[in-house]
Amino acid sequence: MLRKSLLYFLIITVGVIYIARLFLIQIVEDKYKQNPLNNSAVTMKFIYPDRGYIYDRNGKLLVANQSSYDVMVIPKDVEPLDTIEFCNLLKITKKEFLKKYKKAKNFSPRLPSTFVGQLSKVDYAYLQEKMYKFKGFYIQKRFIRQYPHNTSANVLGYISEVNERLLKKDKSYQLGELIGYQGIEKQYETALRGKKGVTFIQKNRFNKEIGTFKNGIYDTLPIPGKDITLTLDIDLQRYTERLMYNKRGGIVAIDPSTGEILTLVTTPSYNPNMMVGRKRSKNSVLLFNDTIKQPMLDRSLQAQYPPGSPFKLINALVALQENVITTQTPFYCYHGYRYGKSGFMKCHCGIVGSPIRLNMGIYRSCNSYFSNVYRKTIEKYDTPSEGMDAWSNHVKSFGLGNYLGYDLPQGQPGLVPNSKLYKKYYPNGGWRAITTISNAIGQGEVLTTPIQLANMTAAIANRGHYYTPHILKKIGDSTITNEKYTKPKYTTIDTKHFEPVIEGMFNVFKIGTARYSQVNDIEICGKTGTAENFKRINGERIQFTDHSIFIAFAPKDNPKIAIAVFIENGYWGSRWAAPIASLMIEKYINGAIEKSVNRQNAEKKMLTQGLEEEYKKQLEIENYSAQKEK
Repeated sequence: MLRKSLLYFLIITVGVIYIARLFLIQIVEDKYKQNPLNNSAVTMKFIYPDRGYIYDRNGKLLVANQSSYDVMVIPKDVEPLDTIEFCNLLKITKKEFLKKYKKAKNFSPRLPSTFVGQLSKVDYAYLQEKMYKFKGFYIQKRFIRQYPHNTSANVLGYISEVNERLLKKDKSYQLGELIGYQGIEKQYETALRGKKGVTFIQKNRFNKEIGTFKNGIYDTLPIPGKDITLTLDIDLQRYTERLMYNKRGGIVAIDPSTGEILTLVTTPSYNPNMMVGRKRSKNSVLLFNDTIKQPMLDRSLQAQYPPGSPFKLINALVALQENVITTQTPFYCYHGYRYGKSGFMKCHCGIVGSPIRLNMGIYRSCNSYFSNVYRKTIEKYDTPSEGMDAWSNHVKSFGLGNYLGYDLPQGQPGLVPNSKLYKKYYPNGGWRAITTISNAIGQGEVLTTPIQLANMTAAIANRGHYYTPHILKKIGDSTITNEKYTKPKYTTIDTKHFEPVIEGMFNVFKIGTARYSQVNDIEICGKTGTAENFKRINGERIQFTDHSIFIAFAPKDNPKIAIAVFIENGYWGSRWAAPIASLMIEKYINGAIEKSVNRQNAEKKMLTQGLEEEYKKQLEIENYSAQKEK
């Protein structure tokens, strides 16, 4: 009886296992379902969608599409061919042919991949007539980018063939497909890309196409990419790039009321059309290998500079918040600020032996005034560490010292020092406020990027809050609603402390360091700056011509634009940066530059004069120092 029960049990168990396996194979798994690719007489071809167009905030087209033709290969279908003739038609060598074929075969013997991409219309027309000779190869139409304006390459980015690393990570791409690199093309790849369709082609025994497989029941249609609208004002962007003629640096303009980026300029830059077509690889090598001008470096987002005198505004606000000064607290300047036994910081404010209060300290940019302000802030606390950390936290609340979280893929965090940093520098202690006194004037260890300075300016313009800077306005017809970009971020400074600082910035234009860049009928608030320019070569610290810096916003009340301008080797802030900022503000708010002699001359100078001699001189010194070491 036991044996009989065991037999029944084994029979039932085996039956259940078989039934479960059949259910798994036939219902759950799909690898045994009918698949067109299991039929050797069927070829799969992708249908690539239009990539989404890109527009500026006013609906002006920035990026469009143009037809391109790729030579595709399905390795399993390739038959012996005249390699020399084929290579001559494609303008490649036999070595390149073998390398490309091996790469395609390793990717997939059965799936199509790009063999030679982005043929011109002329090459396509000539090659199309001869493709019947080369079995396993065919021509695939797709779209590549077209840029109506030679501008904004750093913002837009470019598209290029997907690399092998990404192919392993994302199976939705095929070898030779295009993907966004840098800028908007990278950041919003998913929206811009769309979804490719597929069609299965039936072939006869002579390998000739005879129509779609099973009347196209397995075919899918492509889904076009979505159009994108940017916050960028292309007219202001192009004008700013013209103002940067033969100059190097970064400029960022933001709408303070929204955080929308109006301009994002870096120079030197490049024509975005250089990164399109079969010449893209050659051009990219030239651009990326240019270590002198560095056109692929986005200085507006990636270059980290000392902020110089504009940082004095933050020190004033922190000191007011910490109640270590009032607007009427006087300090004195005797051509500079003395500290310690022999320390001396020079000053060119021109006010010697007379009391200097907040307003004058700002519009005359007195180093001695702000050194006292900074020192009082740090020394308010029992220890330098406590004072430094309190100061650091205030500064960071303006978005400095960290990656702001804007919607562009590249950037640098800058640096706002704290006690931890100085404990590392001085492991045995002994550091105090005067050890770090250069922070008072935006030198020292503080580093910022132009976009951080622009955001800081927007926070001041808004009397204590800012919106995360962003470049996207709409995807399709949907306006951006992400709280990350629409919810204000507040600084640690009370609103009441901003008005006296803004009044000082207003006087910078009226009676201060930027008085020669005034614009009639527009109340501009700003701050000039000069940052020392050092470079370490073979262990030697060499000083070059100072950088020119300027921040500004306008109008004074209900501001519409906040700007940070950074010009490398540009001398003092009022020489290059301030005129550029004032011209941008006038152009944006009034639509044109006033016809007065002063304004026309200022514009002409910015549009026609540059700093090439300065850059040439610095390069010569760098080369000499490098050779001297050898």
